[in-house]
Amino acid sequence: MIIVHGMFPVLRESREKALKLMQEMAAASRLEPGCVSYEFYSALTNSCQFLLFQEWSSVEALQAHFETEHMETFLAELPSILNGEIVTRRYEVRNQDEQEADDEFDESEVPTKKPALIRPKIVH
Repeated sequence: MIIVHGMFPVLRESREKALKLMQEMAAASRLEPGCVSYEFYSALTNSCQFLLFQEWSSVEALQAHFETEHMETFLAELPSILNGEIVTRRYEVRNQDEQEADDEFDESEVPTKKPALIRPKIVH
């Protein structure tokens, strides 16, 4: 699964326009194949700061999202409402079985004086 989050600072006078754009973008994106979730949230401490949180089933689904008409429209309108830079981060989340299948390495390459690799367990 791919998780993307971003922070969008918007101009106070453009907040209503930003809300409309974000609502349209979220609604259209949720209909895309591979979209698990797509939502904007308003910050509690700054009503003109928005968080985008999206989950995709694969990198390919996210890549296809970037090529949609609604993304093109959103990106065309975005500069007129922004009050600063957008900050985004992307994460890939895998379950333990997927991770172990991808972690093919030769244990003989690991120095014997160092402790074994320990993977922390994340509990939700």
